[in-house]
Amino acid sequence: MLKVGVIGAIGYVGAELIRILINHPKVKLEAISSTSYIGETISSIYKNFYGKVNLICTDMEEVIKKSDLVFAALPHGLSEEIAELTFKENKILIDLGADFRLSKEEDYKKWYGLNFLFKDLHKNSIYALPEFNRSKIKNYKIIANPGCYPTSIELGLMPALKNNFISVDNIICDSKSGATGAGRTLSLKSHYTEVNENLSAYAIGNHRHTPEIVECLSKISGKKVSITFTPHLLPINRGILSTIYCNLKKEICLEEIHKSYAEFYKNEPFINIMPLGETAQIKDVKYTNNCNISLHQDHNKNQLIIISVIDNMLKGAAGQAVQNMNILMDFEETDGLDFIAFSN
Repeated sequence: MLKVGVIGAIGYVGAELIRILINHPKVKLEAISSTSYIGETISSIYKNFYGKVNLICTDMEEVIKKSDLVFAALPHGLSEEIAELTFKENKILIDLGADFRLSKEEDYKKWYGLNFLFKDLHKNSIYALPEFNRSKIKNYKIIANPGCYPTSIELGLMPALKNNFISVDNIICDSKSGATGAGRTLSLKSHYTEVNENLSAYAIGNHRHTPEIVECLSKISGKKVSITFTPHLLPINRGILSTIYCNLKKEICLEEIHKSYAEFYKNEPFINIMPLGETAQIKDVKYTNNCNISLHQDHNKNQLIIISVIDNMLKGAAGQAVQNMNILMDFEETDGLDFIAFSN
């Protein structure tokens, strides 16, 4: 059994990792940490773990010591020091934060206000969107798990870019997320009375996921991609719906585009291309590691409209992290992730 640990276990994503890992057939959850709850059991904080998990929150050094593979579910700026420790110990780190998602330090400085602390570590890390670079992931010890918004957008656009159907200029990405995407720490924007019966845009024109999306899509395309990305906060707990507008490079029927998408993703266990005429919706992927994609054209037939939906806590975070672990360890990619959505 693979020994795994979770650093940042008390956040929503950390708790979701625990929920998945305790039911994974090939791993043993050895240790968890939280700087704010050292000495407390996870079941005293999340009551759903009563009788199932009674691990005590400890410090990150203890988690690294006891684990072969470590998940870090922390805000940006906190994972590089963990990566340095795991790399020295020849252990694997799957980082669910932003510290290793961008390849250029100047981009990290511009968007996150920080420099790389351990520059050489970044040469030993990989941006791990499985459907894009699955074959390379096994060669790295530091795994950068993609962000939630980028995952929905990149999966939605990948076949269109690979098949050269669309212009790489002026791609519009309109995304909406449930409130868990704001994290467990309460702020004014995530307060119940602010979220309930409301729909609000935020970080308009300067959301930190923008450079991540641009970098990944540019690698997929082989050309510099230009996007306009606007996130919105939905009055729901979980889920992301991205509506993506892109200009077709040539006249092509929707049936042909749909066929190419179905072919592109035919061997992907977590990607579903919806039948033409149907629209992807959040409730069909909630509590799963799936990404459902539906394809549409505007009335002039010159614009492709892509709807891509994921559960932000699973395919957008913890589920994709476990998927990456499965790839790294040569497990079945669906191990621990074979969930059916709640449809109501």
